[in-house]
Amino acid sequence: MTIAARVEDYLKQHSVPFELLPHKTTGSTHETAEAAHVSDDHIAKAVMVGDEQGEAMVVIPGDSWLMLDRLNKASGRTFRLDEESELSRLFPDCDPGAVPPVGKAYGVETYLDEALTTLADVYFESGDHRNLVHINGPDFVRLLHGVRLGHFGRPG
Repeated sequence: MTIAARVEDYLKQHSVPFELLPHKTTGSTHETAEAAHVSDDHIAKAVMVGDEQGEAMVVIPGDSWLMLDRLNKASGRTFRLDEESELSRLFPDCDPGAVPPVGKAYGVETYLDEALTTLADVYFESGDHRNLVHINGPDFVRLLHGVRLGHFGRPG
């Protein structure tokens, strides 16, 4: 796989030009940034959370940790981190742990860290551990139009 079918369809539906940036297989966002020669704060990372109301995606910079207390305060919910094993049903066209940060393509409620809204270029998982999608920052913001914005990440 190079790009998850839903991600590719979503990009095409919104007329967003993209390029795939292949890299060696990696297991973390930091490793991916190094392998692809991009800054990890320009990688949009999806973190999946859930509560009794359902699952949600939080999109934060690749160099950040999710501040669950901030998210819970902003959302009025009591999210917990999802287990990776719980995600295959939500993202059937993706490899485990390679969740693209375009929750709207999958019908998943999404929260976006404002730090990602001012970037000229954004990179994100394509749905596997061997390719990044590269799009321009304004197109990324347009893809996520209507999601909840906030400061949910803390650089680590």
